[in-house]
Amino acid sequence: MAKQSVQELLDDLRLVSSQNYDIVNTVRTLIMQAFDDVAEEVKYGGILFSSGVQFAGVFAYKAHVSVEFRNGASINDPFGFLEGTGIGRRHIKLQSVSQIPDKQLAEYLALALKASTEER
Repeated sequence: MAKQSVQELLDDLRLVSSQNYDIVNTVRTLIMQAFDDVAEEVKYGGILFSSGVQFAGVFAYKAHVSVEFRNGASINDPFGFLEGTGIGRRHIKLQSVSQIPDKQLAEYLALALKASTEER
């Protein structure tokens, strides 16, 4: 079975939920503009992002989109939006595009890349 491309995942998501498509696509654009040499791959039903090291992923669910941070547990949470209690990962749930700036996602992405880079 061929691996699904990012564009195929986005096309499928657009058919299921235009709102979640807009959120995922906006998060993806933010990551591509904020960091140099970002690679992306479809894995675990979402899009994983790396820049030298894997640091984040975006996953669409029925009622929200989750932005996952690989080493989120080691991020000092400056704004109080991180969720999760696992030993490594943390995430931010988004229900609308307007929550991306409201929940300081750009700042968290930078912190996530730093945490993942320092972990190596």
